[in-house]
Amino acid sequence: MRVACLGGGPAGLYFAISLKLRQPEAEVVVLERNKPDDTFGWGVVLSDETLDNLHQNDAKSAEAIRAHFAYWDDIAVHYRGEKVVSTGHGFCGIGRKQLLLLLQERARELGVELRFETEVESASAYAKDFDLVVACDGLNSKTRTEFADTFKPDIEPRACKFVWLGTHQKFDDAFTFIFEETDKGWVWAHAYQFDDDTATFIVETDEATWEAYGFGEMNQEENIAVCEEIFRDHLDGNSLMSNAKHIRGSAWLNFPRVLCEKWYHENIVLMGDASATAHFSIGSGTKLAVESAIALAEYLTTKPTMEAAFEAYQDERRLEVLRLQSAARNSLEWFEEVHRYLHLDPVQFNYSLLTRSQRISHENLRLRDAAWLEGAEKWFQTRAGGPDSPVRSPMFAPYRLREMALKNRIVVSPMAQYKAVDGCPTDWHLVHLGERAKGGAGLVYTEMTCVSPEGRITPGCPGLYAPEHEAAWQRVVGFVHEETDAKICCQIGHSGRKGSTQLGWEEMDAPLAEGNWETMSASAIAWSDRNAVPREMTREDMDRVRDEFVAAAEMAERAGFDMIELHAAHGYLISSFISPVSNVRQDEYGGSLENRLRYPLEVFEAMRAVWPEDKPMAVRISANDWVGDDGVTPEEAVEIAKAFHAAGADIIDVSAGQTSTQAKPVYGRMFQTPFSDRIRNETGIATMAVGNIYEADHANSILMAGRADLVCVARPHLADPYWTLHAGAAIGDRHAAWPLPYEPGRDQLWRLSDREAEAVRV
Repeated sequence: MRVACLGGGPAGLYFAISLKLRQPEAEVVVLERNKPDDTFGWGVVLSDETLDNLHQNDAKSAEAIRAHFAYWDDIAVHYRGEKVVSTGHGFCGIGRKQLLLLLQERARELGVELRFETEVESASAYAKDFDLVVACDGLNSKTRTEFADTFKPDIEPRACKFVWLGTHQKFDDAFTFIFEETDKGWVWAHAYQFDDDTATFIVETDEATWEAYGFGEMNQEENIAVCEEIFRDHLDGNSLMSNAKHIRGSAWLNFPRVLCEKWYHENIVLMGDASATAHFSIGSGTKLAVESAIALAEYLTTKPTMEAAFEAYQDERRLEVLRLQSAARNSLEWFEEVHRYLHLDPVQFNYSLLTRSQRISHENLRLRDAAWLEGAEKWFQTRAGGPDSPVRSPMFAPYRLREMALKNRIVVSPMAQYKAVDGCPTDWHLVHLGERAKGGAGLVYTEMTCVSPEGRITPGCPGLYAPEHEAAWQRVVGFVHEETDAKICCQIGHSGRKGSTQLGWEEMDAPLAEGNWETMSASAIAWSDRNAVPREMTREDMDRVRDEFVAAAEMAERAGFDMIELHAAHGYLISSFISPVSNVRQDEYGGSLENRLRYPLEVFEAMRAVWPEDKPMAVRISANDWVGDDGVTPEEAVEIAKAFHAAGADIIDVSAGQTSTQAKPVYGRMFQTPFSDRIRNETGIATMAVGNIYEADHANSILMAGRADLVCVARPHLADPYWTLHAGAAIGDRHAAWPLPYEPGRDQLWRLSDREAEAVRV
């Protein structure tokens, strides 16, 4: 087999090595436009996992690479005059030039032909003369461009500007992040040592600051001089250097996220940055390249046809790329949005940076550096409860809303039970909510409690519109207050166009088989083709429903609830006014966001007026309709939160979606938390995070990073009413108060948890 590798970077060289190891008879040529010792990067970072993969593939080159590595364990963050250091992170770096020289030497040893100073064309120029063409032609791949209709590349330029520099200043003690505030804005650097004398020094900033400095009009020497001045306190007189002399003018770039839908065409296959990129802030570009090289060489050797090899390669590597790009997206977005976090204390800022990609969790940080994390937890607890507070995980820090004091930050999220009879809660609700209040959470929510019979979602939904409802809820609240130290919140809402539907375990959101009632909404738009078209609300309807919300709030107060929440999310009545997907009114209640919020704010303000001043109120919003710019966007959600906060909301319960059948949500762990993060850190308004939060690790990382003030845990509480107590026991917390009759069970659980933890340590 005759093989051409277009590009002599790590991808092309390592593929050539990997194929020759498996097929010594293969004729492999690497074509590279530059000289053997030219390079346009500084250092690259590889993980221990990638090193192990290299060693299994080719022990000889792996050992040569390992011998030239610079190792460091610490991450140092310079921010607002403080240096915060944590350890246990395990990085290793090598100069890109050194790496290429080692790979070139190994490739020649295996019989690979290396043709340097050869202008490389698109793969089509070689496809007839070679059995296989591997296009490793980089970020600006000619091959990807020529066959774009086949590869279908998705190229997304990101927001920040960066320039890749080097320095002889030593950063051998830590991977270092430096954040500097200047008179033109914030500029930051990613710095790490890769040999005895040289470190990578990537300077990054936002577009506005870049333009304010005029970097785009400067030549390279002028750019470097300005960067040296910005970071002079961290360079100890050392200069910054560029090796991008081939670039005229400014060497600043916007990072392009690249992902191709297809990775091969006939006998041509993409590899490295030509097929996909991962942001430099997680240091995985070279990892992707060399691991893709191994996979393609293996499949070309073990699969019966080239087509089968390409298909297997694409399936495996594209999935891995998607995983890495997800972490990389989280990381690069953190830097793009770093201005949100520049108000944070250095301890919390450092934690937020360390956990930005979601690949490092709270307990993972404890494994890396228990002492640093304990100090961070002490800082969090002291801020929440005073200097005498015990050191506990953030989820067990107290929290106050007005005069309501919560013992911890865990909330039992509203979860529909469909067990009410004619709107009246039953013993089911007493047991359901009572058990979860006993289970250790600081705050327990009712499911959406409806303000009228026609405001119910289903015939099994509870209400607050009749005296018997108030009495039944008073019984539930009384139990929670008498037998537990939890607080309880009543979520109040109206189903709108999503009403008159079947019970949740029958067919969700589908009309009743019989006995349907008329629904109403902001506009006469049915929830789906199967649901009835609702009546567009008149001003008379709006007055009546507003008064029903007020009456429900008054009942909630008499029933003894500690807090109430207006349900303005998930496509129900109040939400239907906010979202342009469901509100196409032509009057003063439709059109602009200000108009769409007019009635929801009217309802909220009327409820707030009758709700006691010392008790808090929340609002649940859908922060993203997941329908693009045609619906509520995360940007608009910030304005929605600000409007409700100005009207008296103490905390925003930040959910998303469920407002349209056309929605295309992006699911994942903690997938709605970024919306809470944005609102909290752009506005200073308290938030609750919801959505696929199911581990103590999730809750603690959200809270410690300042992404929310409270954490709502839903489905885990359906499986385990005592989730909070059990989660605390599992992570070693021994301060939680258990119901007195259950203390023998607590003691046994603590012993078993301690034994399990000890076994893991051993």
